Amino acid sequence: MVAAALPALDTGLAKYLNQIRTFPLLDAAEEYMLAKRWREHEDTEAAHKLVTSHLRLVAKIAFGYRHYGLPMAELISEGNVGLMRAVKKFEPEKGFRLATYAMWWIKASLNEFVLNSWSLVKIGTLAAQKKLFFNLRRIKARLEVLDHADLSPEHVALVARELDVGEGEVVAMNRRMAGRDTSLNVPVGEGAGELQDLLPDESDNQETRYARGEELGKGRGLIARALESLTEREREVFVERRLTDNPPTLEDLGRRYGVSRERIRQIEAKAFDKVQALVKAGFATPALPAVSSGP
Repeated sequence: MVAAALPALDTGLAKYLNQIRTFPLLDAAEEYMLAKRWREHEDTEAAHKLVTSHLRLVAKIAFGYRHYGLPMAELISEGNVGLMRAVKKFEPEKGFRLATYAMWWIKASLNEFVLNSWSLVKIGTLAAQKKLFFNLRRIKARLEVLDHADLSPEHVALVARELDVGEGEVVAMNRRMAGRDTSLNVPVGEGAGELQDLLPDESDNQETRYARGEELGKGRGLIARALESLTEREREVFVERRLTDNPPTLEDLGRRYGVSRERIRQIEAKAFDKVQALVKAGFATPALPAVSSGP
């Protein structure tokens, strides 16, 4: 789609990471309009902006896979493929941000690449074996077990129970994965320092935190005003179903209001459409500057 326009990884990882930091992040309204332009008119310029604004997300996720011992450039490249797939299929009308949607496509591409690189003949093709492969290191970290160390019988039994696999599979997988870690002190390129020097800073800068706070505050205000436009029943159903930690079932609300399950579903859908439309309209409308009351 837009691969030819992306920064080149073959010029060096450090240079690539510096280049992708120059692409601006998008606010919700701009992202929505670009996604609409791509979906409705196949505007490649809009798609390019959507992709390049999320290259830092790909790099951040890809660095989480560095312990599999695969070249970082290849991991990032595969993650970029997942990002482009996500942009191609992204539906902004669903109401969530591209980063939330793209994260799953990026991870899926990276998982597939890692499994293929490790050979499915060695690792296995069963879903349980794949689950063991991608979760064993996380569980060992929680148990504070060194990556290269053999597991004790107690730890083997615990992992087997948690992941629903055989204890023999846990032992075999742990031994297969031993020795494939990449040291963070490995030199990267000539004069580029070590791998640890290239790890992205995962903390947000002050500008990003401020923008996110502004966006969150605006979103809450828009939702509050949107709720005021609903009827009393629509508002109650919407809040119960969409804004509570443990939403009641359609059957429960149907009994409460003396209507059918299908009627509650219709009320919820209508209320959601109203709120979504008003919030999107609010984000698409630029805020007016404050008017001073002074002389």
